[in-house]
Amino acid sequence: MLFHVKMTVKLPADMDPAKATQLKADEKELAQSLMRAGKWRHLWRIAGHYANYSVFEVESVEALHDTLLQLPLFPYMDIEINGVCRHPSSIYSDDR
Repeated sequence: MLFHVKMTVKLPADMDPAKATQLKADEKELAQSLMRAGKWRHLWRIAGHYANYSVFEVESVEALHDTLLQLPLFPYMDIEINGVCRHPSSIYSDDR
């Protein structure tokens, strides 16, 4: 199943900078691992915001939930999720 996910990160202003740096490094490592595994198919930064649009391909809503819970920045995110499917007019054969 494909899911379009908007993640907006809201770190506390008083967060220790070293902790923030470590969380971001851990997030990057896990995100890239999920990309290599084919679960996190696309990741785009939203210009001017500490946010991204992503596409996940996982087996179920529960699998997406479990994946998002693993993210080190999850406690500091507002997340919006939409299930998506291939549009019949798409010219791209790798859309699922």
